[in-house]
Amino acid sequence: ASVNFTVDGAVAIIELNRPDKLNAINEEMRGELRAALDQTRFDDRIRALVLTGAGKGFCSGADVGKMEARDASGSRRHLQQNYYPIIRGLHAVEKPTIAAIKGAAVGFGWSLALACDIAVAGASARFAQLFRGVGLAPDGGAIWFLMQRLGSARAKELVFSARFVGADEASMLGLVNAVVPDDQVLDRALAMARDYAEGPTFALGLAKQLFHQAQNLSLDDFLVLEGLVQPQLMGTADHAEGRVAFAEKRRPKFEGR
Repeated sequence: ASVNFTVDGAVAIIELNRPDKLNAINEEMRGELRAALDQTRFDDRIRALVLTGAGKGFCSGADVGKMEARDASGSRRHLQQNYYPIIRGLHAVEKPTIAAIKGAAVGFGWSLALACDIAVAGASARFAQLFRGVGLAPDGGAIWFLMQRLGSARAKELVFSARFVGADEASMLGLVNAVVPDDQVLDRALAMARDYAEGPTFALGLAKQLFHQAQNLSLDDFLVLEGLVQPQLMGTADHAEGRVAFAEKRRPKFEGR
């Protein structure tokens, strides 16, 4: 399999599994990745996700060796059918998602990491938008994600230069949340995912949607949306459990509903 999908308790682990190709994405991987994301999105037993790569790299982007020459309409259709559903699916998971990154995360591989909520990087992690070298603009929503994180000037510099960003600089820029030794990357990501999975994951999922919408709305419009979400959450079993646990001075046992 080009994607290993496992469930550890309430945490799903998606491992890109073409280590000899630095987990470059081919047709088989695209299909298996979409299937794994669909299962993660709609299986209520899964309450957090870790996305990682086998071997020395996270993901080196699309498999350039398998690229076919296409005209403009064919290329657009190829992106819409094969790549955009992956980014949309990962971004839309109403559960916490964590990228566990070692080695190269470049091109579409960096887009996968950016589409996750949280990123844990090993000391060997290296990020780049290498599209300049093949006469292309970034895809996979990379510019949109980088704009949200960095603003236009810094995002443009990374795209125009196509330079590599190391783990420490990525942390300084706010592109990753933690930098740890390579052999601790997956353990740190899993520890975070297990902690999130014990939380009120329905509420966290709606909070994630509020984050997404906050980028597009005025404050007044955002408060209207927030005013619809919060009353919905006040009727959940997790909120009831949280109130009781607070009164009883104990740790709440959330069920994600």
